[in-house]
Amino acid sequence: MSGTLEGDVAIVTGGSRGIGRATAVAFLEAGARVMIVSRKQEVLERVAAEIGCEWFAADVGDRAAAEACIDATCSRLGRIDILVNNAAASPHYGPLMELDQRSAERIAQVDQWAPVMWAQLAWHAAMREHGGRIVNIASIGSTLVQPGLAYYNSAKAALIHLTRQLAAELGPDVRVNCVSPGLVRTDLARPLWEARGDEIAAALPLRRLGQPEDIAAAILFLVSDAASWITGQTLVVDGGGSLGSALGQVSDRPQPPG
Repeated sequence: MSGTLEGDVAIVTGGSRGIGRATAVAFLEAGARVMIVSRKQEVLERVAAEIGCEWFAADVGDRAAAEACIDATCSRLGRIDILVNNAAASPHYGPLMELDQRSAERIAQVDQWAPVMWAQLAWHAAMREHGGRIVNIASIGSTLVQPGLAYYNSAKAALIHLTRQLAAELGPDVRVNCVSPGLVRTDLARPLWEARGDEIAAALPLRRLGQPEDIAAAILFLVSDAASWITGQTLVVDGGGSLGSALGQVSDRPQPPG
């Protein structure tokens, strides 16, 4: 069994920062060639130059942009073996009774529909012919009744179920799994861990918050040959928070402090 990805080509959405960037670096170090995707071209150019990968600017919820990225990946890198659906959107914080349609549609578009759409496109373009591995990124919030993030968490819960469905439909040649992070020190989650980081870490069995590299290591395992008999599963990576500690009320997405 090996963790090497030598010869593989990977697409990582939301790949310019945080968990996505750490995943791209882990894949590159394992021998893969990587295409990172996000909306901001200038950031992508800088990150790609720093870590040594390809880049493509796209809104992951835009089908035309996704198709163009898939085509560019096949053109530049020759194939697609791995897809990591890491990009996420959470434009609304508050009770469901205050959720507006525009925010709800954006959450559903990026967090629930986009992973299915990208899986479809990768499968039709490459994975149907030679197989592949897909990893979706959910959240421990998917298991919680949590003030402020109900619709986002519901979309992540749906993504976990969709992971199981995709695994059943695309096997045996394509494995599909999910990683569910706890609170990770990313820019997106900065308002929470800056305000309450020490308190939250002290409540965790492992006594520290997550780093992007912790999640990247789990993703690397799931796409490697070491996980060749694993599909349709969700790997929780949260420092033990879901065991019932104080972090049981904290997700990987930020909440306003105080």
